[in-house]
Amino acid sequence: MNETTPAQLMPYVLGGSFLLAFVFGAVGSKTNFCTMGAVSDWVNMGDTGRIRMWVLAIAVAVLGANGLHLAGLVDLSKSLYQTQNFTWLSYIVGGLLFGIGMTLGSGCGSKTLIRMGGGNLKSVVVFLVIAVSAYMTLKGLFGAFRVNVLEKAAVVLPKGQDLPSLLAGPLGVSKATLVLVLSLAIGLGLIAWAFSSREFRANFDGILGGIVTGLVVVGAWYVSGHVGHLAEDPNTLQEAFVGTNSGRMEAFTFVAPLAYTLEYFMLWTDTSRVVTFGIISVFGVVLGSAAYALASRTFRWEGFRDAGDTANHLIGGVLMGFGGVTALGCTVGQGISGVSTLALGSILTFACIVAGSAATMKYEYWRISQE
Repeated sequence: MNETTPAQLMPYVLGGSFLLAFVFGAVGSKTNFCTMGAVSDWVNMGDTGRIRMWVLAIAVAVLGANGLHLAGLVDLSKSLYQTQNFTWLSYIVGGLLFGIGMTLGSGCGSKTLIRMGGGNLKSVVVFLVIAVSAYMTLKGLFGAFRVNVLEKAAVVLPKGQDLPSLLAGPLGVSKATLVLVLSLAIGLGLIAWAFSSREFRANFDGILGGIVTGLVVVGAWYVSGHVGHLAEDPNTLQEAFVGTNSGRMEAFTFVAPLAYTLEYFMLWTDTSRVVTFGIISVFGVVLGSAAYALASRTFRWEGFRDAGDTANHLIGGVLMGFGGVTALGCTVGQGISGVSTLALGSILTFACIVAGSAATMKYEYWRISQE
């Protein structure tokens, strides 16, 4: 009997991740998909166009991910978002700091990669700072504070922190029924809100960006959780998800993978280091964005404006690296991939990221008005 091995599945996992990330990078560049920009448009101008694009992406991801789950193609409880450990303080602090950081750094992790592909040299610096800060939070100096202080504030939820698990007992309804009902209610409700704007209904790029980004996240769940899933790894005799840094099924997120990408380059000659689902997604987004920028002739070199601009981006990169790892994700990692699992921690993180970003914009506007 021939047994499937991780080595046989790895090319499919990496290939799938790269193609999906490439599409995300290209479409993100074309449609100007930017979560920081979405908050900025809303706070500063009252324009909800890009917020609606982000919300549409969440809706598509919620419907698609839970559809895969109900079909038995993936098990979302195997993701890092539906863990029993509800680290509420980490979600709040990490989310707020990430929101502040993405505002100072002119965009979140995914936007940093998209801008790199378009020739933005500022984003190269932000990428490196996010990567170093994230690595320090994963395994270094910042990690001690994260583990010994923030993660100590936690509530253990034996049945998991996703909304269907939390509500099944009190409502006396099966979890599967609640997955169906909640995913439809949330997904369709968000779609209805997104398209309630006449301006958005006429915005082709906004609709394209929202739908494609949501589908890309769904595709990532399928690649990682189905294509790369082994019920029993012949080498360890344990369940395995091939090619992921966490050892769990993963979808797209763009903070920790930046750290692993930098680590891979730094330890290039260490043969134990391999390209993973997250690392290859970083390459995919940059190259997808670059391909679109070159094809549309929008590729432009861009550098820092002055010392103040440089300082803001450096501080923003540090905060995004720390905040993203602490909160277990970014505007894509928690805001779309995480929310698609209906995890309470992801919803809380999403709210804190938006709040941190909005508050920073309000403060910056006030500060400038006082000058």
